[in-house]
Amino acid sequence: MLTPAYLQLSNVLQTLTDIPRDELAKLTCIFQPRTLNTGEFLIRAGDIPSQIGFVVSGILRLYYVNSVGTEFTKSFCLENHFVTAYSALILKQPAPFFIEALEDSSLLVADYSQYLQLCAENSCWQTINHKFVEALYIKKEKREAELLLDDATTRYKNFLLEYPDLDCRVKQYHIASYLGISPVSLSRIRKNLQLN
Repeated sequence: MLTPAYLQLSNVLQTLTDIPRDELAKLTCIFQPRTLNTGEFLIRAGDIPSQIGFVVSGILRLYYVNSVGTEFTKSFCLENHFVTAYSALILKQPAPFFIEALEDSSLLVADYSQYLQLCAENSCWQTINHKFVEALYIKKEKREAELLLDDATTRYKNFLLEYPDLDCRVKQYHIASYLGISPVSLSRIRKNLQLN
């Protein structure tokens, strides 16, 4: 019998493809529970990642820090999503960004080499892997287009659509950093939208 966290993980995976019951049972061997308190890191910039995580509950923020200490939020990772520094994981290189819990978070974490072994054993996992990569690429391309083409108000509206309810769960300066604007500009945009 799967615990609620593993049931949540298996339900998300089964939306991607049919997975035999005996394959689902392997999740409990590969993915292990891990909790992060607010402000704790799953990965720090400079770490060479070796794990992938599934967010059962909570919010993680992926962000860069430049040479003068300014933070740039890459993305947020909420419940039912997978998280890691993918490029660094695949290339076995130091992660270029931090992954921090913005609230107390519960994850299921797997060693990437064990996950790859799982993928080699059944084609259902290869299908899932392929769909993950597709989703990441689509998200990356959409994000690049927004930053290059959209004005700040449009980016904020898109943020609200992509991350419903996150507006009241995270600090406004984190959202401003995600949008590529100052907190003052975000405050102005929010005020203008409330007036319209």
